[in-house]
Amino acid sequence: MATRLPDSPKVGMVSLGCPKNLVDSERILTKLRSEGYRMSTDYAGADVVLVNTCGFLDSAKEESLEAIGEALAENGRVIVTGCMGKEAEAIRTRFPQVLAITGAHEYEQVVEAVHSAAPPIPSPFVDLVPEAGLKLTPRHYSYLKISEGCNHRCSFCIIPSLRGDLVSRRPDAILREAEKLVAAGTRELLVISQDTSAYGIDIRKEPRMWKGREVVPHMTDLARELGQLGAWVRLHYVYPYPHVDQVIPLMAEGLILPYLDIPFQHAAPNVLKRMKRPANEARVLERLKAWRAIAPDITIRSTFVVGFPGETDADFEYLLDWLDEAQLDRVGAFRFEPVEGAAANDLDGAVPEAVKEERYARIMERTAAISAAKLQAKIGREIDVILDAVDEEGGATGRSMADAPEIDGEVFLRDVTGREVGDIIRVRVEDADEHDLYGAPV
Repeated sequence: MATRLPDSPKVGMVSLGCPKNLVDSERILTKLRSEGYRMSTDYAGADVVLVNTCGFLDSAKEESLEAIGEALAENGRVIVTGCMGKEAEAIRTRFPQVLAITGAHEYEQVVEAVHSAAPPIPSPFVDLVPEAGLKLTPRHYSYLKISEGCNHRCSFCIIPSLRGDLVSRRPDAILREAEKLVAAGTRELLVISQDTSAYGIDIRKEPRMWKGREVVPHMTDLARELGQLGAWVRLHYVYPYPHVDQVIPLMAEGLILPYLDIPFQHAAPNVLKRMKRPANEARVLERLKAWRAIAPDITIRSTFVVGFPGETDADFEYLLDWLDEAQLDRVGAFRFEPVEGAAANDLDGAVPEAVKEERYARIMERTAAISAAKLQAKIGREIDVILDAVDEEGGATGRSMADAPEIDGEVFLRDVTGREVGDIIRVRVEDADEHDLYGAPV
C-alpha cells in the first residue's frame, strides 16, 4: 500500500525594500525549501509569515510596520527580519505578538525562528529545491549580490549601522552562483551590493581558482568573468572610483552591458561636502565624456537628493546646470527625508517642504526633457530587447540594454510572434516618449 507523506508547513513571505533585501529573501526561502517547507502565496495558507523589512527612510519604516500589522491581522503568526530588525524594541512595542525579530542578512536566526514557529517535517524521499535556489524574480533575470555592507559614512545614510562594513563574497562563489542561474534560465544578471566598485578591497589578497585560472577579487576581473557566461550583465550601485574606467572597455567589447548605475546624489560641492561624499564633479564630467568616446551607447543612470540641509538656491541651480552638461540617460530624484540615526539630522539649514517639492518638480522636468531627447534620437535604430511579457495578440513588453527592470523605461512592441518571455530579439525603434520606446521586431 502506498505511503502518504505528511504535508510540510507552509511559509509566506512579504519582501520590502531594495533588491539587496530581495536577494536576502530568496536565500531564506531557498534554505527553507531545502528543508521541505512549502511556499504560500497568500496569508490564509501560511503556517507562518516572514516580513523582510526596509529601514532606510522613515517612510520605508512606516511601510514595513504597516506590512507587519497586515500580516498579523490576516495570519497572526509573524516573524520579522531585515533592516528594521535593528529596532526590535520599537517593533515589539507596537506589535508585541510578533513571534521573533532578526536583523538584516541574519539567515540562520530567521530559519531557527521558523523552526520554532512551524517545525519542519523531515522527508528523505524528495528534493524540493532547484539547483539555482528559489527566486522571487521572473526566471529570465536574477539579482547577483557580490558583497554586504559599506565602508562609506554618508551623513544621510544609516546602512553601515544596519548592515555593517563591507564584506565581499569570494569570486569563485559568486561565479558558481551565476553559472547555476544562467543554466537555470537566467538571461540577465543584475550585479548588486551597497558599493559595487569597492568589491574585493577587503579580500584583495585572496584570489581564487575558477575554471582552471586565478580570479582576483576586483570589480573589473569579476565583471570580465561574468561576461563570459552568456547572459547580459548589468552593474548597479557603482561609485565612480578611478578604477571604474577599466570597466568601460569591457562594455565596448560586448562582455557586459553598456550601463552604469552611479548614485551621484548631488553635484554642488557645498552639498556633497555636507553629505560627506566625494566632491569632484568637474572631473566626473570629463570621465563621462571619455567613457562615451570608448562606449558610445553607454547608459548612465543616477539618483539625486533635493532639499538636503543647507542646499541653497544657488546649489540647486548648480545641480541643474551640471545635469544639462552631464546629459545622464536615466535619473531618479528624492526629496530629503530625515532618517533616525543619520548624522544629517543634526545639520542646520533645513529646507522647507514647499521648497523641496518645487525643486523636485523642476529636476524631474529637466531630466525628463533630457531623457525624451535621447530616446527620440533612437527612432529608426535597431536595438536588442529582452522580453518581459508576451500576449496572444502579438503585443510584447521588453527592455533594451539601457533599461534595468522596475526602475528604468520599457520597450513596447507589436507583431511579436513565436517568442517567449526571456527571449532577446532584434527590434527597430519606431517611436519614443519621455521614458519608453515603441517598435517591432526586425
